[in-house]
Amino acid sequence: MHFRLTLLAASLLTVPLAQAKTAADLPQIAAIVNTTTSASSSPAVVALDSAVQTALINSIRGESNAPARSELKAAKQGGRQVDKAWLEASGYNFDKKANQQAGIELLSAFNKLPQATLAQNLATVEDINLNASEGARRQALVDAEGQNYLYFLADALGPKLGEAFIRAYDKGELGKAAALLKASEVSTGEAKKHFDYQRPFLIPGNTIHRVPDSAVIKDNHPYTADGGSFPSGHTNTGYTDALLMAQMLPERFVPLIDRGARYGYSRLVLGVHYPLDVMGSRMVAERNVAHYLNDPRYRELFDAAKQQLRSALEKECGMSLGDCARSPAKDDPYSAPAMQTFYRFTLTYNLPAAKVKASPLVVPEGAEVLLEAPLPDLSAAQRRQLMVRTALADGYPLSGNAAQSFWQRLNLHDAVKAAQR
Repeated sequence: MHFRLTLLAASLLTVPLAQAKTAADLPQIAAIVNTTTSASSSPAVVALDSAVQTALINSIRGESNAPARSELKAAKQGGRQVDKAWLEASGYNFDKKANQQAGIELLSAFNKLPQATLAQNLATVEDINLNASEGARRQALVDAEGQNYLYFLADALGPKLGEAFIRAYDKGELGKAAALLKASEVSTGEAKKHFDYQRPFLIPGNTIHRVPDSAVIKDNHPYTADGGSFPSGHTNTGYTDALLMAQMLPERFVPLIDRGARYGYSRLVLGVHYPLDVMGSRMVAERNVAHYLNDPRYRELFDAAKQQLRSALEKECGMSLGDCARSPAKDDPYSAPAMQTFYRFTLTYNLPAAKVKASPLVVPEGAEVLLEAPLPDLSAAQRRQLMVRTALADGYPLSGNAAQSFWQRLNLHDAVKAAQR
């Protein structure tokens, strides 16, 4: 690997990489999605999907016989799952208000979108929602109602490491990571109030199917959501957790960021968010994670959590993390080549791009930290060049000023894959 990366480092200055293409039809995307759910043809994938669902239900219900809907709002990781005392003792200030405001500014291009784009925004969520399989709907419910937990991350780790992750998490062996990841999520509540955009199932004349809960509480209560639609709070949660875990487990970096994108897609399956909502939250989550990772005090906490997590998982696996992270291709859908198509699709959801004058992509200072874990042999300058060379074309919705354009166009999946060829 070191030799391969050295060759790439020497070539980055001279050989341009092709920009990511985003065209994919919705049935193709739905078929890819189904490989990551209980609709998969792999017994190992189905077993892991079931393990995630069972662990979530058991955690929500606690000492009761079955989880009740009234318990959902208060349900969150606790007890030995999370080391709150360690994080509180650090006295670290996450500066949430300033980061919330930065997110609002980053997404301000939303207010200038043409009506045609907003119309396609609604049409796309209606299509995805109405044509989702039962497997996709079940996983979307598990994603939604497990927002305050980390179980969903197991999906992207492969059968061996995924099962080990669930066991270690429930034993409290990942307590520092559990505490830090959840504390690093920056609420989208202020942004929702600021943009005040109505959810798709509330738009007059919409065709959204309200998905009944047959997966977690299992009372067939139609899943719903309140508050504004833009940006998506669940996607912000899922992508933040997935991206930080990818930094801790670079062996599974690409599958984990794909899982973050897949978590956002689940919100469309349930019909409670638009493509723009999840696109915006990806941008904000990436910006927030880069912001924290560039803070030396945060990095001290991060490194301690990472060390604990890696040691615990290796012990739980009974083998090296590298070996535990590898699975046969048929049992590892998040590592499948088709996920590149899926990830590229979620950058734009095929919403129309405006015709804009081509301009150089400006990488914000420190953004290259997002590629540090999976590409440690590249310099900061080389990682920035890789971000530029694999970026999405300009002009898609939510692009605007230099910062907005960068975070909208950033393609972490292709950047890492290009370096690892």
